Amino acid sequence: MVSPMIRIDKEEMGPLWLRPLLKTNFFVPCEIHRDSGKKECNMYCLDCTGPALCSICLANHKDHHVVQIRRSSYHNVIRISDVSKFIDVSCVQPYVINGAKIVFLNERPQPRLGKGVTNTCEICCRSLPETPFRFCSLGCKLNAMKQDPDLTFALRPKFSRDDSEDTYSPKKLKKNTTSAAMSDEEVCHVSNSSMSPGTPPIVSYRTSRRKGVPHRSPPF
Repeated sequence: MVSPMIRIDKEEMGPLWLRPLLKTNFFVPCEIHRDSGKKECNMYCLDCTGPALCSICLANHKDHHVVQIRRSSYHNVIRISDVSKFIDVSCVQPYVINGAKIVFLNERPQPRLGKGVTNTCEICCRSLPETPFRFCSLGCKLNAMKQDPDLTFALRPKFSRDDSEDTYSPKKLKKNTTSAAMSDEEVCHVSNSSMSPGTPPIVSYRTSRRKGVPHRSPPF
C-alpha cells in the first residue's frame, strides 16, 4: 500500500516515499544483478521506499506500486501519467518529451537568466516558460511547503471521467466557470420565457364541401 500523506515537523506535507524518491540514485548498475544484461536501475517502489530497482528486481515487488524514472538532459524525470495517480503535481512546470508530458524530480538552478524572462521557479530561480506554474520540479514544490501552507501533494477529488492532468489548467477552469455562471435569475427568466404563450396557431375556417350521396349511372 502506498504511504499516506503526512506532515513532517509541521513544515512540509507529502507522502513518505516522495523525499526518498528524490534522493535516490538512478541509472546506476544494480548491485544484485550486476552480471545481468538488464542491470540499469530506473525503477522505484513506492511501497518499499528502498534503493532503485532494475527490471529483474521487479519480480520481488509484485502487487507493489512501482514507477519508472527517465532521463532528460542528464536530469531525472517522471511521466505525469504515472506520478499523478499518487500525488498532485499542480504548480510544477510540465514538459513534453517524446510525446509524453513529464515533470523533473529535482531542482535545476539556472544562475544566468535570458533577457525578457518574467517567470522563474520560486525555489531555484530557473526560468519557466509558462506563467501559471511556480516550480520547475517536484523537489522545489516540496521545499516551498515550508513557506506556503496552502501547497499540498494531496490529490483533489475527480468529479467526472473527463478529469486528467490538465484538469486544473487556467483555460479549462475558465471554461468550466463560464459555463456554470448562469444565475438563478437567468434560470427563472429562461423558464418563464419557455412557458409564455407564443404566436397563436393559424386556423383555417374554410370548410370542405360535404360529399353527397353518389348516384349510379343510368342503365343502357
